[in-house]
Amino acid sequence: MKTKLLIALFAVVICLESVNECRADDDSLGAIADVTLVRPGCFAATVIGSVFFVVALPFAAMSGSIKSTANTLIVTPAQATFTRPVGDFTSIQ
Repeated sequence: MKTKLLIALFAVVICLESVNECRADDDSLGAIADVTLVRPGCFAATVIGSVFFVVALPFAAMSGSIKSTANTLIVTPAQATFTRPVGDFTSIQ
């Protein structure tokens, strides 16, 4: 009886050794945070930046910095919202 139990125990240990562990290597939490928090925030920054761009447009036109002002207030947040891969935070400054 002990021999059969010992053989069964060894068989279970050998089978369990080949089971893969569940690892947190995937970045599912990062993707969830990106979709639920970061992207809506970037979208809001795009909308608010557009409003500020309209307000700042006369001053930017006088100083000749329309393109850089538009890039800062509109283009950068829009790219972070719409063209960045989900879960990739490297391009956000």
